Amino acid sequence: MDSITQFVLGAAVSTACLGKTLGPRKAALIGGVLGTVPDLDVFLPFDDPVDSFVYHRGWTHSIFVHALAAPVVGEGLRLLFKDLREHRWLVWATVFLCFSTHAIIDAMTVYGTRLFWPIYPDPVGVGSVFIIDPLYSLPLLGVVIWALCKKNWSSRLRNGVVGALAVTTAYMGLSVVIQHRVEAQARTVFEENGGVPDKIYAIASPFNILVWKVIGLSEDKYENLYLSLLDGDAPAEIYTHPRHPELVACLRDTEAFKKLNWFSRGYYRSELVDNRVVVSDLRMGLTPGYAFRFAIGEKQGEDIKPVGPTREEGFGRVNDQDWEWFADRLKGIPSVRLAEATAKTEQPLQTALSQQCGGAETKQG
Repeated sequence: MDSITQFVLGAAVSTACLGKTLGPRKAALIGGVLGTVPDLDVFLPFDDPVDSFVYHRGWTHSIFVHALAAPVVGEGLRLLFKDLREHRWLVWATVFLCFSTHAIIDAMTVYGTRLFWPIYPDPVGVGSVFIIDPLYSLPLLGVVIWALCKKNWSSRLRNGVVGALAVTTAYMGLSVVIQHRVEAQARTVFEENGGVPDKIYAIASPFNILVWKVIGLSEDKYENLYLSLLDGDAPAEIYTHPRHPELVACLRDTEAFKKLNWFSRGYYRSELVDNRVVVSDLRMGLTPGYAFRFAIGEKQGEDIKPVGPTREEGFGRVNDQDWEWFADRLKGIPSVRLAEATAKTEQPLQTALSQQCGGAETKQG
C-alpha cells in the first residue's frame, strides 16, 4: 500500500508493543521507520522494466526473511535504547510484526507480494483493497498522531491504538468477504448474459470497497463488469474487449512474456501499437489506460519479432467523465463508462489459428 499507510501501520504496531517501555513518541517513530524498510527494494537494480515490475515486493517482503532479520535489527535497537535491553523477545517480536504487517497488507492489494518466498515464489495478491484506502489508513493515522504528541504512556492511548489496529484488521477481513460476494454476483450476471468466463476476478476500485471491477477472462476476450454494493435492480453493463492472443503467439517463449504472464496470473491483453506488440496487465487500471504496459515485440513484415522490453508511457489513464462515472457508481447509480464503451481496439494481425513466426509456423495456445 502507500508509504504513509505503511508508516502509520508500523508506528501503531510498535506503539502497542513498546509504548509502555520506551514511551509512545519513540515507539511510534521506530515503528514508522521499520514499517517502511521492506519498500527499500525500489533501490535495487533490475535488468529491464519488466523485471522491475514483476520483482518489486520480492524477497524484502517475505515473512521468512523478516524472521531472520528481526533478531539482527532487534539487537541493534537494544544497543541503541537502554530501556529495551531487558526486553529482547519483545523487541524481536516488534521488529518482526512491523516488517510482516507491511507485507501482509501489501498482499491484500492486487499487485501482490512474494509473502512466502522462497518456499512459495509466486506473489500473493488478494485484490480486496486498493493501494490507497482512507477508511483503512485514517484510524491508524489518528492514533499515531496522538502517540507522537504524547510524552508518557497511558491506558487511554493503549486502548486507542489497540482499537485502531482491531478496526483496521476487521476492515481488511470484511473486504475479503465482500470480494467473494461480488464474485458470486458477477458469476450470475455473466451467466445471464451469454455464459460464464473461464476465470473471474473481483478487484476493489480506488479508495473504497463499495465499487468493484470484475474481470471475466476467456482465451480470446475479456469482459469488464463494474458492481456497486449500492446497486439496485438495473441491469449491469458488461464491456467486452479482445485479448488478441495471435499477437503474442510468436512471443510465448520470450522471457518478457513468460514473466508478464506469470505475474499477471494470465490477466493480460495484447495490442498492436505503431507496429509494436504491447502487453498490459488487466488488473491494474481501466481499459484502455492500463497502468503497466510493456512493448515486447515488433511487427516486421508478416512476422513478429521480440524486442525490448520497454515500458509504454504517456497513455492517459482517466478523464473527467471517468470521475463523474465513478461518483455515480459509488452512489449505486447506473452509468455507462464512455471511455470504455467507445474504446478503439486493434484488429487482429491474423484471423487464422496459426501464423508464421520468423518463417516457422507457431500454434497459438
